[in-house]
Order: sequence, then C-alpha cells, then structure tokens
Amino acid sequence: MLPRMDDLRGTTLLDDPDRPDLGPLESLGVIRRTMERAAAFSAIPGWGTVLLGFTAIAAAAAASRAGDRGWWLAIWLAEAGLAMAIGLVAMARKARATRTRVLGASGRRFLLGLAPAVLAGGVVTLAFARAGMTEALPGLWLLLYGSGLAAGGGRSAPAVPAAGACFMAVGTAALLAPWGWGDAFMAAGFGGLSIAFGAVIAVRHGG
Repeated sequence: MLPRMDDLRGTTLLDDPDRPDLGPLESLGVIRRTMERAAAFSAIPGWGTVLLGFTAIAAAAAASRAGDRGWWLAIWLAEAGLAMAIGLVAMARKARATRTRVLGASGRRFLLGLAPAVLAGGVVTLAFARAGMTEALPGLWLLLYGSGLAAGGGRSAPAVPAAGACFMAVGTAALLAPWGWGDAFMAAGFGGLSIAFGAVIAVRHGG
C-alpha cells in the first residue's frame, strides 16, 4: 500500500511553498526518496518503548513481592494502564517531531493490528482471573502482545515484526516453564525486549 500524501507532509520539498520548480526527473527522485523513507518509518516511538521497558522491570520486581495474586494482578494492570498512557503520549510526540499524523497510514496500520490482541488480552485476563488461573497470564500476555506487534508492524520497520516474533517466543517459553517464573519472563519480555528493540527503532527509524 502506498503512503498517503498527508503522511508525507513535512518530510520533503513536496509541501514547501517556496521550493524551486523541479523538472520531471528531479520530482520523481524526490517522490521515490520520500516513499523509501515512509516505508522505513515506524509509528512505534523508540524512546517511549525504552521507557516502557524500565517501568515493566520495576513492575516485575514489585509483583514478585506481592503478598497474594490479587495484588499481583493489580500491579500488572496498573503497569498496563501506565504503558498505554506512555505509548500514546510518545506516539503523539514522535508524530509531531516528524510532522506526520498519529493516525496517518503507518499509525493506523499499527494500531489496527495491535488492537485485536489487546482486546483478546483483556478478555483472557478477566476470564482467567475469575477462574483463579492468573499463573498462566504472563505467558498469554507476552504471546498476545507479540502477535499484535507482528500483525501491526508487518509493513513497518523490520524491527517491529522481529520484536513481535521474539515476544511470542518468550510467551511460549513462559507458558511451558514453571508458573513461578512468570515475573522473570515478564521482565525479560516487556522489560528487556522493549528496551532493546525500542533503542533500535529510536536510532534507526527516528525517535
């Protein structure tokens, strides 16, 4: 799918009213380079994702000391709410810095791909919490989040679907490992992987 023109504004001379008149070949070159940069652009905020990684590590440390499963679940739900707030703010800042729209073509593809996994995670969390099966949630959260990244980042920077595959691998391992290791897997996935891939996206794909 070709990027829409409103997603390319601010990235080239195309929207500069004072630009010099370009010949046909020069105009095609500008358009081609713009589309190449748009294809490599990721709507995911790199430094925001790094910050999410550090908050996840802190949450894992706190959850591992929770006195009961109710408090454990409350800590991780609070972390999920904080992560969503940080992610939305960071996406908006990245869009403003790159003069694109949060809900431009790249942002819409990512959010529409991630949304079903997030919704499924919410339903699974409610069902498993009611059944007293919270021990399985870390693996399921990691697996669902990874599948959402893989789906939403399919046409984004290569690091995004790669991150999705890694999250799915960590989630699978968490489901097959002893239940008591759940917080360690959460720290490794939502913490370590977020920091690593967030830094890659920030350095290579802007912000």
